[in-house]
Amino acid sequence: MASLDEKIAAMKAAKAPPKRHQEEHYSQAQHAWRMVTELVAGLGIGFGIGFGLDSLLGTSPWLLVLFTMLGFAAGVNVMMRSAKEIQEKRLAETAEEDEGNTHGD
Repeated sequence: MASLDEKIAAMKAAKAPPKRHQEEHYSQAQHAWRMVTELVAGLGIGFGIGFGLDSLLGTSPWLLVLFTMLGFAAGVNVMMRSAKEIQEKRLAETAEEDEGNTHGD
């Protein structure tokens, strides 16, 4: 019975439709927007903190510039981590597909 279940599962996997190009493109667009949002959020938060501190301390525009730069750096850092995470996920998926192809023969 177990071997019959394995054969049925193998047949279903073989007949599974390939991933459509539109779905892949949509996924890439999601990742791109995520990265843009992270960068803009870093800039916005840095700008807000710098503007607030400049208003309180009267050091205009020095803290605004400083914290905007720090916000940009933080945004880029988060973007790079997201890109690395996405790359590792894709490499793991590719490795699984390759492993499945070698064992399926």
